Amino acid sequence: MPDARDVARAVEEAHRSHWATVLAATVRLTRDLDLAEDCTQDAFVRALQTWATGIPDSTGGWLATVARRLALDRMRHEATLRRKLPLLAVEAAPRAGPDPRPGDPLRLVFTCCHPALGRDAQLALTLRLMCGLTTAEIARVLLAKETAVAARITRAKQKIAGAGVPFRLPSDDALPARLDTVLTVVHLAYTAGHSASGDRLVREDLTARAVGLARLLVAQLPQEPEALGLLALLLFAEARARSRLDPGGNLVLLADQDRSRWDSSLVHEGLALATRALGAGDGRFTLQAAIAGLHMSSPAWEATDWPQVVRMYDALLLRWPSPVVALNRAAAASLVPGADLEAVLRDLDALEGEPTLAAYPYLPATRADVLSRLGRGTQARQAYDDALALTDSEAERRFLLSRRGGP
Repeated sequence: MPDARDVARAVEEAHRSHWATVLAATVRLTRDLDLAEDCTQDAFVRALQTWATGIPDSTGGWLATVARRLALDRMRHEATLRRKLPLLAVEAAPRAGPDPRPGDPLRLVFTCCHPALGRDAQLALTLRLMCGLTTAEIARVLLAKETAVAARITRAKQKIAGAGVPFRLPSDDALPARLDTVLTVVHLAYTAGHSASGDRLVREDLTARAVGLARLLVAQLPQEPEALGLLALLLFAEARARSRLDPGGNLVLLADQDRSRWDSSLVHEGLALATRALGAGDGRFTLQAAIAGLHMSSPAWEATDWPQVVRMYDALLLRWPSPVVALNRAAAASLVPGADLEAVLRDLDALEGEPTLAAYPYLPATRADVLSRLGRGTQARQAYDDALALTDSEAERRFLLSRRGGP
């Protein structure tokens, strides 16, 4: 018989692996996001209580069955009230089949990212419904007030129900435009996992959920190059995860990372995905994966093909003219052998007025590095101070202070 720690680990693993699948199957049954979420949460609570007598072989199936039974009980008791409420439109009969269907989570992703919702609402709803985060956790990730996030999620659910947003995949004509939003939100969810504040540099639970969503998208759309590119991009980042901090918890830049600590299986999987993506398209996630792949396939930082990295950034800027991409392109250009650092500095200075970079510590940090290499120590220290003022991460603070040096 399992002890309490075994049960807790099993439930935690089931939550990480099956939350979205169980919730999506319950949404198909109830056509009500709130009711489905409540019943899914209750199913996990039942698991904590019940699995002490034996952990089922199919934890996902057990949870889906319990959530379905709880939902049917609630629907019977609330039948009169529920007839007066707006419900999600479902493409199949609402009470068809208790088992999760392969396409259910994908339908839920597209529901969370419906164009009727703003980007902030799409991200909050995805973190809530697909990643299973609490309102407080989402507020911490998004650096927003908990009350504001709660209101954002409530309004999003009401808008989905009120507008009769269908719980189904978009048509083939609408899919490309809708898919870009979904991929962007999944990428934002992963990025949010790397934007934790305080002592915690990375939220592994959140990054793992984002990778899981990307895998789901590839499983459902195996020929879609941008889905392949996004998954490759995330796998490259995951492969480097163990080498991003030293034993003291200090940030280690890519240039200084011990490449023998990279997860080789993830690197190889990412390279294969990136190659497939490049063979079928040149979208922004594909190009980002190609850039990351150049780093991952290089035996050492010094051996990186920087001219090719810059060419990839040039292509990416044509596809996605973002100030962040321009910043990364300038940083890469500064590392090309024989680079004109004065020209790079002018490119960086031109980005200082960009509103989207106003709170981005990597712009002053990159300027500081270039200024230091130009021998302008006083200006470099001021730029490091500017970067320090913008970061909430203790690991980043320690890194920037180590680079700043001096009084």
